[in-house]
Amino acid sequence: MDIAAKPLKLRTNLADYPVTMAMKERRVTSPIVELEFCGPKTAHNGFKAMIRENAFDAGELAIVTFLQAKAYGKPFVLLPTPISGRFQHHCIGFNIEHGELKPKDIEGRLVGVRTYAQTTGLWVRGILQHEYGIDLEKVTWLTVDESHLTEYRDPPNCRRIPPGKKIDQMMLDGEVAAAILGNDMPVDPRVRTLVPNPHEAAQKWYDREGVIPINHMFVVREDIAKNRPDVVRELFRMIVESRAAAPAKAAASIPPLGLEANRKGLEMAIEWSFEQKIIPRRLEVDELFDETTANLVV
Repeated sequence: MDIAAKPLKLRTNLADYPVTMAMKERRVTSPIVELEFCGPKTAHNGFKAMIRENAFDAGELAIVTFLQAKAYGKPFVLLPTPISGRFQHHCIGFNIEHGELKPKDIEGRLVGVRTYAQTTGLWVRGILQHEYGIDLEKVTWLTVDESHLTEYRDPPNCRRIPPGKKIDQMMLDGEVAAAILGNDMPVDPRVRTLVPNPHEAAQKWYDREGVIPINHMFVVREDIAKNRPDVVRELFRMIVESRAAAPAKAAASIPPLGLEANRKGLEMAIEWSFEQKIIPRRLEVDELFDETTANLVV
């Protein structure tokens, strides 16, 4: 067989979601590209290695991590293919035993979050700022870990969690006023959401903005996109077909496919990242893509 005819193997970091399972289970494949799924079970545990160590050629990446990577010149390009996303209004909680808490009450207090540059943290803080008038600089953000990028430093109003402590337990114990925990929110009758009626609030927000907040999108190394645009087009086809094979409810619960369908959500992520001092400059949506990926359409 001619070498050029062999499938190109890509080290891929991609977790198990309803919209990716057809790819993960090899029900959707390609004759020109083979995905070697070698990332950790929880994809975000591979983001630091992807950016710092070139551990993967392709895969999912948190949108905030990608924006930082682009701002600091890392060699990855975005495909217009959200892998995960959700409404975020319910992702910050507090323990009612320590007193009722309204969004504005977190000013002057400690609030826990896994990392300051975490994507869930970005969306929650943006919602608190733009929907509830919170001055984010008046909050001290207690973090567990550093950014995925060595070049980035947290803002001055961030502190690292004390050794041996856990954000969820600190929230339950009242050592932090509230915590951004997302899927890790304790299942505890004492826990309340900081945003009142969060699901109703999220629906009203969606009715107005028309955006499902993006969590992760698919990326590929720039050299692959440049030298093998046929492979990039195949990756897009596979992602589209894998999403089509997922239950309709699962596919409908995340942002849509395509650049223009995600332009507003990406603009919002960029603007809020700049406002929150996560990226050093306002990026343009179009610079996140190259000629091939910008023109991928369903």
